[in-house]
Amino acid sequence: MKMRLFPLLAACALSGALCDIHAEPVYKCTADGKTTYADRPCADGRGRALPPPPVGIRPDGAESVATRDARTLLELEKLRIARERDAARSERADARQARAAAAQRKTCARVALRRKWAEEDVARTHGRARAAAERRLSRARAAMAVECPA
Repeated sequence: MKMRLFPLLAACALSGALCDIHAEPVYKCTADGKTTYADRPCADGRGRALPPPPVGIRPDGAESVATRDARTLLELEKLRIARERDAARSERADARQARAAAAQRKTCARVALRRKWAEEDVARTHGRARAAAERRLSRARAAMAVECPA
């Protein structure tokens, strides 16, 4: 990831440096008390060419297109990484919920099976054993109500 970004950043930095080397001269013209700046010599010939700024030094607020593009690229990359991280978290949370739901279904099925067996025992038993079977059925129904309320 970082290796793919490095050549792009290097190209952006070099293009900004090349723009500084080949900068066009700026001419300062004064006519009728007004000062203007142009990329061509003054019409009356009395203007003077300003020296280019030193290489690597930029006035405040002036940045090259390459620098802005590189900054924008980094910001977009950070946003993409954050989106991917959020999506991965969401997927993990969904998987956790699915596992919990599956465990709940399994528990409900187990409790329902015990209740079914207790009902069968009550139907088949007579005498003293019937009271014990009814007690097991009552407990199985209570467990079903607690474990599987719906």
